[in-house]
Amino acid sequence: MTDRRGAEAPSLENEIAKATLDSMGEAVLRADLLGNVTYLNRIAEKMTGWRREEALGRPVEDVLQITDGMSGKTLGNAVKFVTHKDKTAGLAANMTNCILVRRDGFECGIENTTALIHNHDGGVTGAVVTFHDVTAARATALEMSHLAQHDVLTDLPNRVLFNDRLTQAISLAERHGKQLAVMFVDLDLFKKINDSLGHAMGDKLLQSVAARLKACVRRADTVSRIGGDEFVILLSQVEHEEDVAYCARKILRVLATPHIIDNKSLDINVSIGGSTYPGDGQDAETLMYKADTAMYEAKQHGRNNYQFFRHDMHARLTARLSLEGDLRYALGRNEFLLHYQAKVNLQTGQITGMEALIRWLHPQRGMVSPAEFVPIAEECGLILPIGRWVLLEACRQARAWSDSGLKVVPVAVNVSAAEFGAKDFLSGVRAVLIATGVEPQNLELELTESVLMHDPESTVVTLAALKAMGVQLAIDDFGTGYSSFTYLRRFPSDALKLHQSFVQEITTDPEDATIVSAMINIGKSLKQRVIAEGVETRAQLKFLQLHGCSEGQGYYFSRPVAAEQAAKLLEAGIPEGVVHEATKRVVSTETPGEQG
Repeated sequence: MTDRRGAEAPSLENEIAKATLDSMGEAVLRADLLGNVTYLNRIAEKMTGWRREEALGRPVEDVLQITDGMSGKTLGNAVKFVTHKDKTAGLAANMTNCILVRRDGFECGIENTTALIHNHDGGVTGAVVTFHDVTAARATALEMSHLAQHDVLTDLPNRVLFNDRLTQAISLAERHGKQLAVMFVDLDLFKKINDSLGHAMGDKLLQSVAARLKACVRRADTVSRIGGDEFVILLSQVEHEEDVAYCARKILRVLATPHIIDNKSLDINVSIGGSTYPGDGQDAETLMYKADTAMYEAKQHGRNNYQFFRHDMHARLTARLSLEGDLRYALGRNEFLLHYQAKVNLQTGQITGMEALIRWLHPQRGMVSPAEFVPIAEECGLILPIGRWVLLEACRQARAWSDSGLKVVPVAVNVSAAEFGAKDFLSGVRAVLIATGVEPQNLELELTESVLMHDPESTVVTLAALKAMGVQLAIDDFGTGYSSFTYLRRFPSDALKLHQSFVQEITTDPEDATIVSAMINIGKSLKQRVIAEGVETRAQLKFLQLHGCSEGQGYYFSRPVAAEQAAKLLEAGIPEGVVHEATKRVVSTETPGEQG
């Protein structure tokens, strides 16, 4: 019995070992010194497609068919390599980039390790190969690598990958004596899309822009989104600067075609700045900076155009960035103030309202023109807090005039597209009226045609809500936009303001005279007040009176003046016939700004 138990012990141990190996999560293949299979566990059977009984005695390379993941080359017998140190076998003891070809031809990525088997005396009796499926892990790693180098929204290369490609392109261009170009592409006034239509619509527009940009360049070129509404393009092989200009013009033309998104037609323009290697820089950082500088120059030239870098641009960009930096602190430092310009009844000469106009009194620069800082405020998102301040300050001043016993007249405030499209715009107006105690009919909000026509259906709803509050509404710069008369009839406005460019030529240009006369008639037919901006001469005044224009605003009556001087003007009035004398008694010490 003892002898029988001694003989059965190795067999029992072997069965336990096999059961253990079958329960492992890794595939196990064992081979003898000749490199022939002596054992497969169940995982190995499944992964190789060989049943254990069929595989026994076969060469390992028949059962375990492995190719190199990079080259596709078939690798040799792993067991022979470790047992005989046969360097021609072509398979190292540890392989991490292998492809296992199953018996039926199916392929999967594996990692495998080969180790020697020793007996009790230390002699080598064979080898064991362990391997496991890493297909999913490799796919995840590739996906993570892609995500790390690409923009999630557009799937374009991100800044990291673009910089790498640009650096490589510079090295290649240097070796071969070639040129390359970098173009910064920035969407003009994209923030208005997000503010008015929502970020989901803005994201879809960015995807549409990305697709069109890719279609504008060659396959060898790179289009990247580096953040927000900024794209950058690498033209890797450029023969002449005109080639870059041609590409820029193509981009302007292609992107200007309306983007149809969710059954809405969206119009967008871009500003493009370009730099070239080697003329504008020898490294990626310099080329990117100079292309960005040229893009800002394009914006300063009215947007929807392209500019190549010039050395004089640097100084202007530095000045603009300095101004933007100061603008960010101006509100907190109480550097803004309001001037007021009177609106006058053209028949009686009585003041009918005051328009609030923002000014920036910079501690070093002095009085900064709104034309200089308002566009910057719109671009960098500061227009919302500044607009809220203007509305609150204008209403506070109106209440102060009323409390001091002066004649109560409506105060007019200009509203930007960003403010009008903000979700809290209506609640903000209501809160200001409550906080200041100003009657709603004594607040007039002025909105340009372009703001109103951006999304007419939504505009009608917002204007109706404002009218329900009792606020007065005026369409500013009337005649310069593209108003539909259908919508004009639906907009519940109280007044039309004729743009000063028409008024200033009515006594010298018959065409402008005809246009102004027609617009006055339109206002009358819609039962709205018509306010002429930019009245500067008695001849202009007489023309407007003759054609029945109800109100006027301009230097002929009064320049924009500080609140204290506006109070004196309200007290003195502007009787017809003594307009100049009344205005002269209120001498403005401020630098004149825009006139109404």
